[in-house]
Amino acid sequence: MKEVKSLVNNIVAACQEKKARNIVIVDMTQLPGTICQYFVICEGNTPMQVGAISDEIVDALKKKKERPLSIDGLREARWVGIDYGTVIVHVFLPELREFYNIEHLWADAKLESIPDFD
Repeated sequence: MKEVKSLVNNIVAACQEKKARNIVIVDMTQLPGTICQYFVICEGNTPMQVGAISDEIVDALKKKKERPLSIDGLREARWVGIDYGTVIVHVFLPELREFYNIEHLWADAKLESIPDFD
C-alpha cells in the first residue's frame, strides 16, 4: 500500500511540475470491484499542455522505474489516460472533464483535492 501511495505522490508532483490545475486524487481502496486503487485526475488548459503534463508524468515515473501499462489519447491530447495498474491517471481539457465528471462516478470514494500552484 505504501508503494501505491508513493506512486500517487510522484504522479501528483509530475502534474504540478507542468502546472496542471484542479488535481484530485480519488481513493477507491475501500470500494469492492473497482478497476484500480486510485485515480489521479487533473486538467491542462490546451491540448499542448495536456500533452506536456502527460509526457512529464511518464518521464518522471520512468526515472523511478515505473512504466505505464498503457497510454491512450495522446494524439488529440484532449483526454489522456495513463494506466499504471493500481493507479490510473486522467489528464483532461476542462470542458471534457466537466462533461464526463469521472471523479464522481464512485460516490463512496474519498476525494482529495490538491491546491493549485499559482
